[in-house]
Amino acid sequence: MVFGKIQRKRIAIALAALLLTMTQLASCGRIRGSNVVLAGSTSVQPYIEVLAEEFDLIHPEIDVDIQGGGSSAGITAAEAGTADLGMSSRSLTDREQGFWVIEIAKDGLAIIVNPQNPITDLSLSRICAIYAGEITNWSDIGGLNARIHVITREEGSGTRTAFEDLVMSDRVITPRAIVQDSNGAVRQLISSDPNSIGFISLGLVNDTVRAIKIGGVPATRENVINGSYGLFRPFLFVSRDEPEGYVKVFVDFVLSAEGRRILIDEGLIT
Repeated sequence: MVFGKIQRKRIAIALAALLLTMTQLASCGRIRGSNVVLAGSTSVQPYIEVLAEEFDLIHPEIDVDIQGGGSSAGITAAEAGTADLGMSSRSLTDREQGFWVIEIAKDGLAIIVNPQNPITDLSLSRICAIYAGEITNWSDIGGLNARIHVITREEGSGTRTAFEDLVMSDRVITPRAIVQDSNGAVRQLISSDPNSIGFISLGLVNDTVRAIKIGGVPATRENVINGSYGLFRPFLFVSRDEPEGYVKVFVDFVLSAEGRRILIDEGLIT
């Protein structure tokens, strides 16, 4: 094939631009393929973001990209290879076997209400009845005469799956429940609605909401450890194959003494 002068000039410009880009990438210590991509649970996500900030101080040459989407989406992404690591806040199902899996921590599941709500303690059976749509007014369980606004997570959420397994058993969450797509959204909605109830990661409870006692037992990290508070679930990394290269470097950091210290400081149980 014979190229004219204009075509040869365009080719030369394109090659020069490509060479410049490669040089810039090398000078920054970042090469194509250096990213570690995580996707999945929005419960796990904020803790991994904290870990990634510390990891970047040690390994600035490795980019860590963290995406949400829910536990099921993270497991699917790991299976498809679109994420190096799936983040899950629930155990894998019988149909999700064959992965490389590591538990990075345990997290309590907190049932939360607005701080203005006088209810401080509920049994699991009453929480189940509320979410099944059988108890619809706070006055039925010793509260104010107001309709209960039930807040839940979306289908595929690890937090919802854990709640269904630990609280609902074979019962179904009422279709009247208001669906939110993250722990943060649930917390925000309940912080602004005195008549609402929801569930989020225990580690994400702050002073804008209140975690209620379950059968007289406070929702605390210590009570999860000693076994008196039974609502907790695993935080998992899931991968199609055993991690290698940059991915293994990141996993090793998360599992290291420093990584565990960070997770403990953030309220998780390692």
